[in-house]
Amino acid sequence: MSDILQKILDVKADEVAAAKKNRDFASLRRDVESDRDLRAGLRGFEASLRGKIAAGQAGVIAEVKKASPSKGVLRERFLPAQIAESYASHGAACLSVLTDVQFFQGSPAYLEQARAACGIPVLRKDFMVDLYQVYEARSWGADCILLIVAALDHGLMAELEACALDLGMSVLVEVHDGEELDAALKLKTPLLGINNRNLRTFETSLDTTLGLLPRIPSDKLVVTESGILAPNDVKRMRDANVHAFLVGEAFMRAPEPGVELQRLFG
Repeated sequence: MSDILQKILDVKADEVAAAKKNRDFASLRRDVESDRDLRAGLRGFEASLRGKIAAGQAGVIAEVKKASPSKGVLRERFLPAQIAESYASHGAACLSVLTDVQFFQGSPAYLEQARAACGIPVLRKDFMVDLYQVYEARSWGADCILLIVAALDHGLMAELEACALDLGMSVLVEVHDGEELDAALKLKTPLLGINNRNLRTFETSLDTTLGLLPRIPSDKLVVTESGILAPNDVKRMRDANVHAFLVGEAFMRAPEPGVELQRLFG
């Protein structure tokens, strides 16, 4: 585990503890499980990706992301609702919204604003380490959560997945290498993200996705993440039968994120 990841997880544990003091877990869980409108309002994350792919298009998870630890602020004029609307009108299948405050300058409010501005499903992009966060995500309207294998042992990862699935949410599990892939394949979710960014060096290589493909069962939906910056990158992935993408930085630096999405993916 990289030093930055360990630091993030330490801070995240403190954040969850503070959140539980502000609103106890039993109360949050009871409210989420009894809210019929919340259940009825779920949007199918996996179905949206597969629908785009079945239509011959790329299934794009477009990221609403203000900053990152390695690149700093990506977008000064950051308006989540406008960004989400732009993505949705230019062909995005789903959204990914950063809710981590300290390291990515995200916010739960950004997720709520982005989801309210469009009709496509939304992933809560954060470092999930506690069941509390899964219920939190659903209370904010998230349709999917992210589980990062590098940040979790298998027991906790399976517990978080089971909780999300029980609430009707999708789960995107993220790996960086073969060892993490072996752990991810023990989960039930069909959504398998491969992050092309090395957690230790922060360098990106699309070879990470391509190198792991032969080991992935055909029933999994592979989502390639990071390093998709040009149409040739998209072509290289799609030629390898990878049709789902999570892209953030390339869009966030563009004047109009949705237009850049359309340019990148044709």
